[in-house]
Amino acid sequence: MSDFSLSSLEAIVAERAAASPEHSWTAKLVAHGQAKAAKKLGEEAVETVIAAISNDRANLVAESADLLYHLMVVLKIADVPLQDVMSELERRTSQSGLQEKASR
Repeated sequence: MSDFSLSSLEAIVAERAAASPEHSWTAKLVAHGQAKAAKKLGEEAVETVIAAISNDRANLVAESADLLYHLMVVLKIADVPLQDVMSELERRTSQSGLQEKASR
């Protein structure tokens, strides 16, 4: 098993976001702004749902990777570190899902 993680992906996205849009898909998405990146994230979410309900495991894996990548781009543009998301997940999972929902 590799040491690749969402933190690794976050670092790669940050590095590529600083590249020339002529040479990097990530930089091109960042240059087009949050609306374009968020739209792409939404498209990938829909494709992930379709793969899931189609019971297409290979496509679900591929679309999930696309979804996570595009989420990292959206977070980068919004200047939201992955650690903020992980901290929120940690907070939420410190109690049952039903308790967490009731507290909102």
